[in-house]
Amino acid sequence: MALLQLILIFNFLLFAGSSLRLVESVVTSRRMMIVRRNETDRLALLDLKKQIDDPYGALSSWNDSIHFCNWVGITCGHRYQQRVISLDLQGKGLGGNISPSIGNLTFLHFLNIGNNSFHGKIPQEIGNLIRLQSIVFHNNTLEGEVPTSLANCTRLREIHFSRNNLVGKIPAELFRSLSKLEIISINHNGLTGKIPTSFGNISSIRVISLDWNGLQGSIPESFGQLTNLYFLALGLNKLSGMIPVSLYNLSCLETISLPANQLHGSLPQDIGLTLPNLIKLVIGNNLFSGSIPSSISNISTLEKIDLSRNIFVGPVPNNLENLQNLQLFNIEENQCGTGEADDLYFVNSLVNCTHLEILSLTENGFKGSIPNFKANLSTQLSMFFLGTNQIFGTIPTGIENLVNLTELAMEENFLEGNIPSIIGKLPKLQRLFLSGNRLSGPIPSSIGNLTLLYELHLEENNLNGTIPSNIGNCQQLQYLNLFNNSLHGPIPKQFFLIFSLSISLDLSSNSLGVISLKESFLNL
Repeated sequence: MALLQLILIFNFLLFAGSSLRLVESVVTSRRMMIVRRNETDRLALLDLKKQIDDPYGALSSWNDSIHFCNWVGITCGHRYQQRVISLDLQGKGLGGNISPSIGNLTFLHFLNIGNNSFHGKIPQEIGNLIRLQSIVFHNNTLEGEVPTSLANCTRLREIHFSRNNLVGKIPAELFRSLSKLEIISINHNGLTGKIPTSFGNISSIRVISLDWNGLQGSIPESFGQLTNLYFLALGLNKLSGMIPVSLYNLSCLETISLPANQLHGSLPQDIGLTLPNLIKLVIGNNLFSGSIPSSISNISTLEKIDLSRNIFVGPVPNNLENLQNLQLFNIEENQCGTGEADDLYFVNSLVNCTHLEILSLTENGFKGSIPNFKANLSTQLSMFFLGTNQIFGTIPTGIENLVNLTELAMEENFLEGNIPSIIGKLPKLQRLFLSGNRLSGPIPSSIGNLTLLYELHLEENNLNGTIPSNIGNCQQLQYLNLFNNSLHGPIPKQFFLIFSLSISLDLSSNSLGVISLKESFLNL
């Protein structure tokens, strides 16, 4: 019996010892695994550093004196045994290449090297980052094509590659696998080819920003399937065709920015009902035609309307009073107007647009007189352009209420009468264009109150009298054109103390005597 007990005790000790050794082995194995994982990320970061130009020493902490999880720009995750989950080197003044070793940081969720001077190609190894959710490379000088391997990063939500030198086509395979993508921003690059129709597969996408490239073809019909899309910017490309009708039914859309393409067609008459949340409608410099829909007045959220340089015709809707958030209304270089005396009546409907800053009606077919501005235009108006139309009558005195005007252009019309002296009550005015009209009388001396004025065009009118001496107060003047009027008398000596006028000055085709000019110089 005693012998049996001894045997049992001996076996127990043998089992306990082997169990302890097993536990020690497991612990050691795990420790070694953690060390190897740590080494993988540390070595990858050090290899990245080797190819980075760091003139300001932003990465000086990347050394063995401290743990890499405490290095500048590094965030490690506790859940993943201190693996790097975020690399943020934005705006550190860095340059150089992106090492292929970036692909070894396989636990990365967020990668941001924006606002630096990185160059070279984006390595295909970026596709190894299968946990990546956000990649930000904007404002660098990266070259080559968008890597197709990004299609492996199926958790990606944001791609920011804007303002680089990327070329080639947008890889269609990205939009077959990146089902969670919400933002794609690759504007200001050199992309070419067509916009992939596979874009329409990504129902989660909210922002598409591909402007300032060389993209061709049409806007894919599949864009009409992007029910979460609220920002669409495709301007300054080489796109043609029409905007898909289905796009106008995306009620979430807040920004449509398509300027400087070769798009054509007309705006749907019910646009104000189908796009109730629109903030920016920017389609200037295209081939759009037809009339401006009156339903646009229903979109009370609108801040910017730019329909310039198209072929829009007919009257401008005169029911714009609901656009209380409007800041920009630009329809220059179209064929708007009916040739009737009430063509500018719609300006009266802008009475509630108290945030309006820019109003451009230049180069249309507007006829009639200019409405008085005592209550009809925002005092926040900074730029008002009415040039090259068929406007007649006088310059309204109510213009003095537009105290924030910096630019006023009414050139190439049929305006007559005097230049009102109240023009001098616009203290912020910098550019004034009244050339090519039928204005008469003297140049008002109140012009001398416009001390910020640097461009003044009064040429080709019927102005008479002398040049007011206090024009010398306009010390910022760089461009002055009084050509082809009936001005006479001496040129004030103060006139020649405006040294900036050496840039552009034209007093020809007047009755200003040569002797008076010499005397003015002698009296300086």
